[in-house]
Amino acid sequence: MGRRIGIKDVAAAAGVSATTVSHILNAVEGKRINAETRQRVLETARELGYAPNGLARGLRLKRSNTIGFVSDLIATTPHAGRIILGAQEEAARHGLLLLMLSTGGDPELERKEIDLLLQRQVDGVLYASMYHRVVEVPERLRSVPTVLLDARSDDPGVPSVVPDEVQGGETAVRELVRHGHRRIGFINNVDDIPATHGRLEGYRRALAEADIAEDPRLVVTETTDAAGGYRAALTLLQTADRPTALFCFADRMAMGVYRAAAELGLSIPADLSVIGFDDQELICDGLYPGLTTVALPHYEMGARAVVQLLALTGAQDQGTGPAAQEMLPCPLVARASVVSPPRL
Repeated sequence: MGRRIGIKDVAAAAGVSATTVSHILNAVEGKRINAETRQRVLETARELGYAPNGLARGLRLKRSNTIGFVSDLIATTPHAGRIILGAQEEAARHGLLLLMLSTGGDPELERKEIDLLLQRQVDGVLYASMYHRVVEVPERLRSVPTVLLDARSDDPGVPSVVPDEVQGGETAVRELVRHGHRRIGFINNVDDIPATHGRLEGYRRALAEADIAEDPRLVVTETTDAAGGYRAALTLLQTADRPTALFCFADRMAMGVYRAAAELGLSIPADLSVIGFDDQELICDGLYPGLTTVALPHYEMGARAVVQLLALTGAQDQGTGPAAQEMLPCPLVARASVVSPPRL
């Protein structure tokens, strides 16, 4: 009592050699062991509460069955928490343990955490960002299989999983066009990041697809918060030929649009249709009427990054191997903020 049960204990209780027990418990192929002995050893191991030594097995197979998850601020960002859940559940499905570390954006802490994971001999690392951006892969991660999550590298050889920002922008504007809108404004982000350029490109493609001439006056850039959305909406809605619909870079910006519309005496969606991006449920369900939006596939990105990592380490056969830079679609989440335009 009080000590770990080992193979020798099982062998003594079952009346066979430790080698025989090892062959049976590790399912070694090609060994001639009769069914009665095999059954007796398995029952004895179960009765004694034998548990295999995962560390020792990992050393034999040169695997630790653990993967690291290094993020900047994801662990403290509620709307991106599903990235963690997706990675955890996919890792568990393959019998892997996910070791999650958050750097808080501190480069020195990041270095220490990566060193810790390398000392633990993790099979690979997911290097995650709280928003889609281009990152420099830390030099120390080049010694271990690594997949970027919600981030990409300028090096096309570094595997990554990111949202398809262009497709997401197209999806938002197509929904507005589908309801009959022709004068559609876009409140974009001021920051120089992939999502800013990708969603603008999607906006332009959807307009061109619908044979709608792009009007540069209908695109306004602002900060990605409610205040920024409010200021942009006032600019766009106080014109003689105002838009009948607004596509917002982020749900938080849409909050400001709702405020501006109310102050100007416009009803959503009767006078103005609004569509967001992110699908932050506390915002989308909290606004009235509920905000139609385009969802970032956080859960799917976390799960796909694990699959990419398994392919990279050779733990799972993916045929052609991991995609260099995989983009996942951003689906529409319809609520009540989009209807056909009024007759102005």
